[in-house]
Amino acid sequence: QVQLLESGGGLVQPGGSLRLSCAASGSIFIINNMNNMGWYRQAPGKQRELVATETSGGSTNYADSVKGRFTISRGNAKNTMYLQMNSLKPEDTAVYYCWALRGVQYWGQGTQVTVSS
Repeated sequence: QVQLLESGGGLVQPGGSLRLSCAASGSIFIINNMNNMGWYRQAPGKQRELVATETSGGSTNYADSVKGRFTISRGNAKNTMYLQMNSLKPEDTAVYYCWALRGVQYWGQGTQVTVSS
């Protein structure tokens, strides 16, 4: 019913920036009425963890490890979402997943972010 597609990952040096994008396609009704959207990440050998989420009302929530460095935002069209990542650290290296919730959870396929010199 809804597909999520991430883009914008890549290799960046410590201290650098990246902006991830997520585009939703499929049911317009579901997309326009998502309760929550956000980003999760999974590093090698670790569990998937929350990075940042935003409710339909605009409230945001960030993992302590990214507060002040990452910013989640929605595009003018409700089917797009972004994650601006600044001051990246090697420990931010992970596969980043776009996530959305309306009754059921929707996940993207993930995009690799590697922070290394």
